[in-house]
Amino acid sequence: MEVYTSDSSDTDSREQKTIDFGRMNLDLITLEDHLSSPHKALAKSKSDIETLLLNHNRLVGLPSILQQFTNLKILDLSSNALTQLPDAICQLPLVTLIAKNNLLTNSSLPKSFMTKQQTGNGSSTLKELNLSGNQLTHFPEQVTEMRQLKYLYVGGNKISSISKDIWKMQGLHVLSLGGNLINEVPETVGSLSQLQALVLCDNLIENLPMSIARLKNLKSLLLHKNRLRHLPKDIVALKNLTELSLRDNPLVVRFVQDMALKPPTLLELAGRMVKASGQRPGPYDIPRTLAEYLNSANCCVNPNCKGVFFDNRVEHIKFVDFCGKYRVPLLQYLCSSKCIEPEQTALRAPSSNNASASSGFMMRKVLLG
Repeated sequence: MEVYTSDSSDTDSREQKTIDFGRMNLDLITLEDHLSSPHKALAKSKSDIETLLLNHNRLVGLPSILQQFTNLKILDLSSNALTQLPDAICQLPLVTLIAKNNLLTNSSLPKSFMTKQQTGNGSSTLKELNLSGNQLTHFPEQVTEMRQLKYLYVGGNKISSISKDIWKMQGLHVLSLGGNLINEVPETVGSLSQLQALVLCDNLIENLPMSIARLKNLKSLLLHKNRLRHLPKDIVALKNLTELSLRDNPLVVRFVQDMALKPPTLLELAGRMVKASGQRPGPYDIPRTLAEYLNSANCCVNPNCKGVFFDNRVEHIKFVDFCGKYRVPLLQYLCSSKCIEPEQTALRAPSSNNASASSGFMMRKVLLG
């Protein structure tokens, strides 16, 4: 998040360009009165004001006089009772718009956050948009138009999915979606090449897309309080990642070590035998459906096993070194429970006397915070 501060040498200049009406118990009428009164606005010209703080009041709407603040860069509307963001707000040259903790719904938002130019083409000066803690039920599609946006906060809503058009937001550095009802992350998230922080905590996510591994600039990945049982194996490619939060996920609180193996079907057994024998039936030897079935075989991940599996497999958690900082549990598929690779000495199967101690050791090796 950008910090809009300055050296002490120009502090006075900053203060002259700021109006702070936060925590004054203002409603719409009293706010308009304050903004219209030269005395109450400290005789500042509206065109000089760059920061307007209206947080923690009783506002249910915004006065039309805001349009006169033609150089406004930062507008803080957090912790009010707003039910509408007017389209006119998008005509201001805002860099930061904070509207968290209000009563905004998807229909409350402007149809577009783009400033309409005379040429008909839209643009946006916004670099930070905070809509957290509102009543959004789906991802606001209009934000995908904002190619220059760097920081998007929409956590603490009731969003159930992420727009597949998220890839258009190539300028994003921070994407915060924690505290929603999201159960799936689209592959297109992996196209956000500038992303440095991805917050997905406190959702209903069971799987992450493999494309997460393409986020080469990612430094922080918050996944706690989800339903993850494993991570994509290619996540180890994220060499810049310094913060990975996994606590309160099944992969941390309950390791998958004793998955029950259902008896394979006769079809699977026959298919394994054919593949193991190295035979390659011709197109006229067996029905096409069986040929397609044989071609769908998956190789066992154990390099010491040359077996295959089709629908019947063993799920096993293997601990993998991650950037030299900690070990993470990754899910692998085996053709048989006998194919589990031997772990390193420190992680070998414990004896019955040391089972609980070893389990605790493995838990400490996973980043829980």
